[in-house]
Amino acid sequence: MLNDLLVRNARWSAHKTAEEPGYFPRLATRQSPDYFWIGCSDSRVPANVVAGLDPGEVFVHRNVANVIHSSDLNMLSALEFAVEALEIREIIVCGHYGCGGVKAAVEDLSHGLADHWLEPIRRLARAYAVDLAQQDGGEERQNKLAELNVIEGVRRVAETPILQRAWQSGVGIRVHGLIYGLKDGRLRDLDCTIGPGHFQSEAAQ
Repeated sequence: MLNDLLVRNARWSAHKTAEEPGYFPRLATRQSPDYFWIGCSDSRVPANVVAGLDPGEVFVHRNVANVIHSSDLNMLSALEFAVEALEIREIIVCGHYGCGGVKAAVEDLSHGLADHWLEPIRRLARAYAVDLAQQDGGEERQNKLAELNVIEGVRRVAETPILQRAWQSGVGIRVHGLIYGLKDGRLRDLDCTIGPGHFQSEAAQ
């Protein structure tokens, strides 16, 4: 199996070099992606592939069910590097329909350490119990919860000191929420974008 992977890599490298001789030397000098993508670890949702982007065009952090924990130093370190070192101005929180992490969060089963990680999704399920109950069937409820998890993730990213500091300095970063459909391969905008004026307008109210 590993040998197959190495063969595929060699074939891909040779193809890219023949197609664009300066491709790898150019990538090796520096990375300058336009997007920071916070997504799910699910193998069916690789950021580059679903967004149609090449290596070097998107900086990626992934975890189970794209949950934003305020104490997740891995995510926060990646976010800080994206904003301050790479100077990325478009941040995307992307979930997906049919998410196994969302399903696990609402199951009455033990999932070990994942149960601790998925606690924010269970809190969302309790907070939006009335809205979720109006969905047709368990799959629709889980998909709605996946959307709510993305929207909450956008809000939590926007509340980090990293983003607050950047906005106070006049940096025009925007945080977007997208959801990916496994059944049709399409990304959908959840219309929950937060930009530099959002918190200023709230403070003025």
